[in-house]
Amino acid sequence: MLPEQFLKRMEEMLGEEFPAFLESYDRERYQALRINTLKKSESGEDVADVLTALFDLERVPWAQNGYYYPGDKQPGKHPYHEAGVYYIQEPSAMAPVEKLNVEPGDVVLDLCAAPGGKSTQIAAKLDGKGMLLCNEIHPARARILSENVERMGIWNACVCNETPEHLAKVFPVYFNRILVDAPCSGEGMFRKNEGAIEEWSPENVELCASRQDAILDCAAEMLCPGGRMVYSTCTFAPQENEGSVERFLERHPEFTLIERERLYPHRVKGEGHFLAVFEKEGSSDRATDHISGNGLEKELDSRKLPDWYSFEKETLARPLREVFPDSKYIGFGESIYLAPAMLPGLKGLRVLRPGLQLGFAKKNRFEPSHALALALSQKDFRHTRNLASADRTCTDYLNGQTFPAEGEKGWYGICVDGFSLGWGKLAGNQMKNHYPKGLRKP
Repeated sequence: MLPEQFLKRMEEMLGEEFPAFLESYDRERYQALRINTLKKSESGEDVADVLTALFDLERVPWAQNGYYYPGDKQPGKHPYHEAGVYYIQEPSAMAPVEKLNVEPGDVVLDLCAAPGGKSTQIAAKLDGKGMLLCNEIHPARARILSENVERMGIWNACVCNETPEHLAKVFPVYFNRILVDAPCSGEGMFRKNEGAIEEWSPENVELCASRQDAILDCAAEMLCPGGRMVYSTCTFAPQENEGSVERFLERHPEFTLIERERLYPHRVKGEGHFLAVFEKEGSSDRATDHISGNGLEKELDSRKLPDWYSFEKETLARPLREVFPDSKYIGFGESIYLAPAMLPGLKGLRVLRPGLQLGFAKKNRFEPSHALALALSQKDFRHTRNLASADRTCTDYLNGQTFPAEGEKGWYGICVDGFSLGWGKLAGNQMKNHYPKGLRKP
């Protein structure tokens, strides 16, 4: 049952369109996925063609790599999902990042980033160049965000669990692109999430609007002159949409509203969404941009990396920093990470993932991370074992089982139809399984 006060307001807003809006709640919701262009296959086949044949895909008109799939398909259960070949994402939610105009080399902030759909969409547009800082204030949701960044093979993203206020102190005038997908009353998700209906109230709408004002003010402090910011919600409430925009412009005359758009479920094949595009006056001096209050994170002395270098030489087809240029090695906890050269100092920040986790030294040997395998292409491994997605061996691997194999002993990149999937270690004609226990299928 939709809240009565919500229905009354929507009828006033939509007028003669209200019956069509109401009827949309009786229809099946649209499901979609977005192809991850960071994941490369060596098969030579077009990934979109392969997936279209597999899942009966149809393009989402406003998203470059977005595709609808019919309800009888289950791409979330296919091995390609575990390989990060695509991200299952609500179609309307793909629209804000398209308006952000991200280009390779940009320095981007996704301020309210969990579960990671928009962050991973931004990362694909960066194409391994520049840097993405994706932040989530809630610790449990931040962990989910970090897991999705890993699955999609992203190396140049730092995942934080911070307040917008603290980030604004550390990163004044730092980013040239900012996405604020603000926490909201969730009216646009009523059809998708019944829990949002139970949590809805006029008081919560007002609370969300006040919270959005504070978040937007923090974002404004962090945007470079000439930069672009996109504000989005998944609600219909004017207080949280046009109201938030108007209040923001009153407080920040240095910003110009470029565009705003509402997506309604009776007008488009997707749920409810709102977005507004702002630009900040002035121009950016790229020579002095992106210097945070913490300076730059210090690079590890190469003399501290003998186990990594031995592993790299034995296992990879070429040095990792040739695969990911403009990078540096850093220590974080007990692990070694590859991070963007411009990664800021992390002191005083709650960071879950400062870049690509490579692994850690363990008794004079190096134990690689699952994240490293997912970030590499088949051609980057010295030794690989390519499994067919339809083959039982692939299912067994995802279940954590070993399988017979011949070849030179050592670490192997395990791939599915040419997409990297994880690690195996060959010894005694058996491929030992190094797929993470927490990800294995029952």
